Amino acid sequence: MKVLIITYYWPPAGGSGVQRWLKFVKYLQEFGIEPVVYTVDNGSYLKEDTSLLKEVPQNIAILRQPIWDPTCLLFWKKKKQQEQGISNVSAGGLLSFIRGNFFIPDPKVFWIQPSVNYLQKYIDKNHVDVLISTGPPHSMHLIAQKLHQKNNVKWLADFRDPWSDLYYNKEFKQLLFAQNRNKKLETLVLKSADCILTVSSSLKEVFLESAKRVEVISNGFDDEVSAIPEIRLDGMFSISYIGLLPKQSNPIILFKVLKELCDESIEFRKNLQLNFVGDISEEVKTAIKANDLELNTVFLGYVSHKRAILFQKCSQVLLLLIPNVENNKGIVTGKLFEYLAAKRPILALGPVDGDLATILEETNAGEVFAFDDHEKLKLEIKRLYRVYKEKTLFIASSNIEKYHRKELTKKLVFVLKSLIS
Repeated sequence: MKVLIITYYWPPAGGSGVQRWLKFVKYLQEFGIEPVVYTVDNGSYLKEDTSLLKEVPQNIAILRQPIWDPTCLLFWKKKKQQEQGISNVSAGGLLSFIRGNFFIPDPKVFWIQPSVNYLQKYIDKNHVDVLISTGPPHSMHLIAQKLHQKNNVKWLADFRDPWSDLYYNKEFKQLLFAQNRNKKLETLVLKSADCILTVSSSLKEVFLESAKRVEVISNGFDDEVSAIPEIRLDGMFSISYIGLLPKQSNPIILFKVLKELCDESIEFRKNLQLNFVGDISEEVKTAIKANDLELNTVFLGYVSHKRAILFQKCSQVLLLLIPNVENNKGIVTGKLFEYLAAKRPILALGPVDGDLATILEETNAGEVFAFDDHEKLKLEIKRLYRVYKEKTLFIASSNIEKYHRKELTKKLVFVLKSLIS
């Protein structure tokens, strides 16, 4: 069985977008599936991680075609974004307005027809059982949709994030015609694909309003987490956030609680260390300064995937943040599952009745606190600090093996085979 995977994010791309299908591809052959990957050969990635190239199986076919990305014309803006980080890209200004209203669904739209032409020639000469598209960028789905329309090939469309309801879309200030166009394209994909794949149960319910079949396969963790030997925990009471931190996830309530605890106890202030590993929005840095936590905070910037895992395993507490936006119950960041494998206590801010809360409860790995529950959050941090001082800050997480990438790939194979049975 051969599957053709259409993805923009592929090594040497860094960040969370590349992990899901890199890991699926890593294990597919063990289940008798031959993956062929179609991606760009000149991707304009804001972050790169060349270490991920080592994880690409050497015996698979990778098809590459150049892409023309109109945002590259604004080279000065791109350079500025790289310096500031991905978290500050959608600033809501003129360029965001142009992006949201003239490039629908995204600036990769100009890659659609050249990709269709190229892949049609490939399909004419090579048998393909299933087309797979993964977005964002959601232009990848439109490539697959056109190929699906032309050929008798099943199609699986993977939504790592929502499309029209993606939380940062508001920054683009889309006019009504752009909103309608986006929604129309999304509905076309949802109705046309033989199966929609997504990452959470809440997103499944949303997509079922238009799609005929929706399956859930979450993100996960892989062997690199457990392969790193046990290391010494931080001596400080470290609360670490690893990954992209946009302004919509700015944990203002956390900073206020930590300031109170620091003001109440010199010892607490002396022992507290906030670690931010990755791209952090300027709004978050401003909030840290406003709460007098600058001397307790370390910004480490973007690091390789391997180094990020090291930080997870040596931290006293791992911080997980869900964007404080509408329809956020289905948001489950990919970093969660590596947090689970790191087996450190997870402190999360988000909807207490969302998918994240369900996963943390069933794995006994931590707890979610509401965005406005100041007192409960303060009590929990005081408890964690007390246990840290007693040198017994550990968790007994359970039921996490089902989130191993190989187990998740096994579920994917079941879905793929059901499409052609």
